[in-house]
Amino acid sequence: MVTTMIAARVAPARVGAVIGRNLGALRSGPAYWLVLLSGFFEPLLYLLSIGVGVGALVGDLPVGGRSLPYAAYVAPAMLAVSAMSGALAETTFNFFHKMKYQKTFDAILATPVRPLELALGELGWAMIRGSLYTGAFVLIMAALGLTEPLWALAAFAATILVGLAFGAAGMAVSTLMRGWQDFDLLTTGQFALFLFSGTFSPVGDYPAAMQVFVQLTPLYHAVELVRGLSIGDPRWGLLAHVAYLLVMVAGGLWFASRRLQRVLCV
Repeated sequence: MVTTMIAARVAPARVGAVIGRNLGALRSGPAYWLVLLSGFFEPLLYLLSIGVGVGALVGDLPVGGRSLPYAAYVAPAMLAVSAMSGALAETTFNFFHKMKYQKTFDAILATPVRPLELALGELGWAMIRGSLYTGAFVLIMAALGLTEPLWALAAFAATILVGLAFGAAGMAVSTLMRGWQDFDLLTTGQFALFLFSGTFSPVGDYPAAMQVFVQLTPLYHAVELVRGLSIGDPRWGLLAHVAYLLVMVAGGLWFASRRLQRVLCV
């Protein structure tokens, strides 16, 4: 029913026009390309330093009834983090700048483009950017022998859902921001998710109360989904993580479009 309502209100051509506008910005100069490239290296460096370097000291971890090298345990988490970071970078800082200061969205909404179509276009562009990160990262994982090629494709598909979820949530949060200072809270929250979502150690090692809290956070579900597919363990429990992320996509898009309507279409 939700899908039918969205399809009835959305013109793909207008969504494509929003994406095309962002693609056109790539031709404005090399600066944006440097920003794109910089977002890829952070999770890669974490993988090489912690997953490979520290992994030599940690040894293997028991995961899903098997013994898994530490690098193979950390790599899917870094892949999920890469999907999250790529989506959030585009739908938070860049989104807020275009909405609040550059007034790009005011100009777009002066055309027949509607707020939901604008949100979908921005999310689509965020996915293009995020897929550049995750696609390259998956190739590196396969080259290092940290996943099998077919499972790498499944994990890459999962990162698209992860990016959609965090991209939609990022847009929703950005519509509430009052100024750049508010992004300090977002950055702090993002870093906390990065550290405590089962990225570097099993959640079962945390205190019981913290385990419950971690299992409610979005990056935990993203990491568990990507890791399960990356190591070739497609258990039924992964569907719960898929459902969680789908709710994030729908809720984030709905909230962001409503806020754009309220803030810019007055």
